[in-house]
Amino acid sequence: MSLLELHGVSKEFGAIRALHDVSFSVRPGEIVGLMGDNGAGKSTLVKIVSGIYPPSAGHLSFEGSDAHIASPAEARRLGIETVYQDLALADNLTAAANIFLGRELKYNVGPFRFLRHNAMNARAAELFAELKSETRSDDLVKQMSGGQRQAVAIARTRLADAKLILMDEPTAAISVRQVAEVLSLIHRLKEAGIAVILISHRMPDVFAVCERIIVMRRGNKVADKPIGETSPEEVTALITGAKEAA
Repeated sequence: MSLLELHGVSKEFGAIRALHDVSFSVRPGEIVGLMGDNGAGKSTLVKIVSGIYPPSAGHLSFEGSDAHIASPAEARRLGIETVYQDLALADNLTAAANIFLGRELKYNVGPFRFLRHNAMNARAAELFAELKSETRSDDLVKQMSGGQRQAVAIARTRLADAKLILMDEPTAAISVRQVAEVLSLIHRLKEAGIAVILISHRMPDVFAVCERIIVMRRGNKVADKPIGETSPEEVTALITGAKEAA
């Protein structure tokens, strides 16, 4: 059974058509690459799945049931998490504090409530161990590399028990070593049975970790193929319009 299905999804902003009749599915634990040039519709698609935009037409289903994802909170309730390119981390806080931000563990002493720092640090350490990341719970985010920051953002989704993670350009503007670390994190998610939609402009990264690739152009889906049945050259041609569809 598919985890996520899009059925004829379209999105219009006044006279501008951002998406037209897009359909595809994602299975549990599957890593799907989503590629396309600027303005292809990738961001709009992600915002529909994550509950920021409602579709103008079409509908979504999640785990076999119709899904009306009216807000990011509803998406999270279903098990859909998004890791945006800016990561939305608080630089002045530790890794553990970022993971638990807004979901802090507390205990009561009379009328007072206190944070359970040790418990949060311990749980964060467990999450980093599951991801095989060297990131430490008490490290400040502002002192971290790009790869470590991604680990914090991904660990936060693991705390929420995500079933599907949308990752927006996770390997943009980081070093080669950090790219390898992030791709390893994505493999860990697959091993845990979590599906990933990877939005990326980096062809080598998509071909390194994805099982299937979806190509968008001008709001249309022009390809949806297993990674072994296409090539970087074909994907480039589809993105640029040198090839109409595959």
